[in-house]
Amino acid sequence: MAAAAPPVAISPITPSEQTPSSHEVFTRIRLATVEDVPHIHKLTHQLAVFESLTHLFQATPATLSATLFPPNAPPPFTSFTVFLLELSTSPFPPSENPHFTPRLKSLHLDRPVDDPEREAFRSNARDANEDVTVGGFVLFFPNYATFLAKPGFYIDNLFVRECCRRKGLGKLLLSAVAEQAAKMGYGRLDWVVLDWNVNAITFYEGMGAQILPELRFCRLTGEALQAYAHVNL
Repeated sequence: MAAAAPPVAISPITPSEQTPSSHEVFTRIRLATVEDVPHIHKLTHQLAVFESLTHLFQATPATLSATLFPPNAPPPFTSFTVFLLELSTSPFPPSENPHFTPRLKSLHLDRPVDDPEREAFRSNARDANEDVTVGGFVLFFPNYATFLAKPGFYIDNLFVRECCRRKGLGKLLLSAVAEQAAKMGYGRLDWVVLDWNVNAITFYEGMGAQILPELRFCRLTGEALQAYAHVNL
């Protein structure tokens, strides 16, 4: 599966001072659960559509559930971890999680979010009211930087739905992963960006990320993976 990037450049978050014409939106970033798999599947498919890679898309809700949330799954941040971004027109209730305290933030937008898929992306969280919708997600997992002698996180997918873009929401997701990495003493975040996604590249460079043209992403998958697995070295 191709690594993701915010599909468009993400504008700075609107200042918090409310004006007569602003529309307040409340956001929450929380750990995803197995109940969120239908939304993760739909978001991942939308990502594949955006990247013109639907011919490679094989994930199903069943396979995502089995691999992301298996029985006796390891604790979050020690394996595959998903942060889900939710939006609401009313404040989120306080909630506790032994692994991650949900990040709450209110935004003031020039206009309300026009969401034609509101029903399809209504949140499955047990504490969510009818107004809460899913706006995006980020999937990441640990890696290791030998030169630093420190672990890090690799971001495989970061995606914000089309109706939610240019509102600073991708930045919120990325900063949540960065905050967790810093909290755990990790050395860096890694991800890749498609070379044609100029808006995302500009956004990443603006936040201080290094784009490394001297590196080439390598992949062994499908029949090639199976063939090489049986090579007698």
